Amino acid sequence: MAQKNTIDYSRSKLSIFAAYIRPHGRAFAVDMILSVAVALIDLVFPYVSRQSMRRLLPEGMFTAFFLVMALMLACYLLRAFFQYLVTVIGHRMGTLVEADMRRDVFVHMQQLSYSFFDHNRTGVLLSRVTNDLFEIVELSHHGPENILTCSITIIGALAILLFINPRLTLVLLVLLPICVFVSARQRIAMQKANRQVKIRTGEINAAIESGISGIRTSKAFANEQAEDVKFDKANEAFKASRVDYYKAMGRFNAGVEGTVGLMQVAVITAGGFLIMKGDLSYVDLLTFTLYVSTFTTPIRKLMQFMEIFTQGMAGFDRFLEIMRTEPEIQDAPDAETLQDVTGEITVDHVSFSYNDGTEVLSDVSLTVHPGETFALVGSSGGGKTTLCHLIPRFYDVTAGSIRIDGKDVRSITQESLRRQIGIIQQDVFLFAGTVMDNIRYGRPDASDDEVVEAAKKAEIHQEILKMPEGYQTFVGERGVVLSGGQKQRVSIARVFLKNPPILILDEATSALDSVTEERIQKSLDKLSQGKTCLVIAHRLSTIQGADQIALIEGKGIREQGTRSELLARNGEYARLERAQALVQK
Repeated sequence: MAQKNTIDYSRSKLSIFAAYIRPHGRAFAVDMILSVAVALIDLVFPYVSRQSMRRLLPEGMFTAFFLVMALMLACYLLRAFFQYLVTVIGHRMGTLVEADMRRDVFVHMQQLSYSFFDHNRTGVLLSRVTNDLFEIVELSHHGPENILTCSITIIGALAILLFINPRLTLVLLVLLPICVFVSARQRIAMQKANRQVKIRTGEINAAIESGISGIRTSKAFANEQAEDVKFDKANEAFKASRVDYYKAMGRFNAGVEGTVGLMQVAVITAGGFLIMKGDLSYVDLLTFTLYVSTFTTPIRKLMQFMEIFTQGMAGFDRFLEIMRTEPEIQDAPDAETLQDVTGEITVDHVSFSYNDGTEVLSDVSLTVHPGETFALVGSSGGGKTTLCHLIPRFYDVTAGSIRIDGKDVRSITQESLRRQIGIIQQDVFLFAGTVMDNIRYGRPDASDDEVVEAAKKAEIHQEILKMPEGYQTFVGERGVVLSGGQKQRVSIARVFLKNPPILILDEATSALDSVTEERIQKSLDKLSQGKTCLVIAHRLSTIQGADQIALIEGKGIREQGTRSELLARNGEYARLERAQALVQK
């Protein structure tokens, strides 16, 4: 089981990042220690070379000279081994950090409300869970390592250079702020450009996801060319953002390389001048030149790291955007668990508007008694489905209240509330697994025998046995290998397995042919026995046995009563039923 996430995302980016590295502290410590050892070996070699050229060679201590060189060779072989360990351990740690973040962002998205997914495309969210976190591996590994080792190398090199020749070192100290200024200025431009790349990557992923998911529809309408045009538009925007990023990166690299080259030329020029005056020896200038290379190497390393940092932080920022998004629907601090449900549903003067201000329901009241079947009818867009979404708290009411057995749904934990409700929709979603897996989704701890029994009740058991692998047959993405009726009965079997006291049937048979509809209606009738059932119906023939019928139009209930009462009233429901009867003839 995944470790519970206890990170406070209101804190600074650095503290959040550190919180993800902390569980892998041992690997992080080993990585840092080995990186420091590599940096120290780099610092020692020029100094040892200076001492050898100033003392061992002039004094004829050739044996000692070769022993020192042999020791340095051993140090560099050890450095190579350390660098191997740094690469393996550091990248492994980075992968674990990335996996932790991906787990947390996926879990967090599972907790977000319907409204979040109403406004975010699947492809964009997929990009945030995958592409945006990819660079985190490099950032979490190279970030602390590069900052530490480069700081040690630069400070150590400057200290030794000051010891060798303070005046020559001042030349570097004067040019160093120029390099820092150029780097800092261009880094901001790189970060902005890379953020645009992340946004465009999400958009192109969304275009790909939409194109692949809707491939059958596009083929049916012969609209492949239209899909190509939409993809090309997203692809061109992506290319433009990439080009802008590489331009910013090019300016950054050119600026840093220019200042590094300036440092090297300035040192040789100033060193040559001091040699002319007799204030510097050739050995010291050679040593100084070696240390300038040692000094400029971490600058180049930081330059390369800046690209990693820019990409990683752009992804990390987008990761934090999601993690800092709070669910609109949250359990109350004192929320209680809903148990022993009889199934009474009370809708008390409910109004609902979406965040953009669009009002869907206004002052709706109704009561569904335990074990009763209550049908909602009316034209599309009248608010029937929205009303049913308010009962399991997919959205919260704007005004009024909804109660289950007298308890306001806002005072109940969402998990316990939704475990008491079974929903069967017209558009059935099946996961890309086996038939067994999809039925078991209704109750993950169910045994195989219980799954089979649920399939029998849903009257699909015999058809499953005729499939190539029986219950282990893969249904394909979104259940593409099954017929519409089979998918619907698998979803009914799921709810049979869950066995909740409250059912919501959202036009569960409207997309099926008459023969299949009749079979599934029998399954639904069997499923509804003894349960409170709220039915959204398009075909009025399917709700003639309902205990109560409400016609919802214009944001509210226009008529309500039994079928015989509504027909006797000869109002809108009666006209609707007569119209459907004429159409069916």
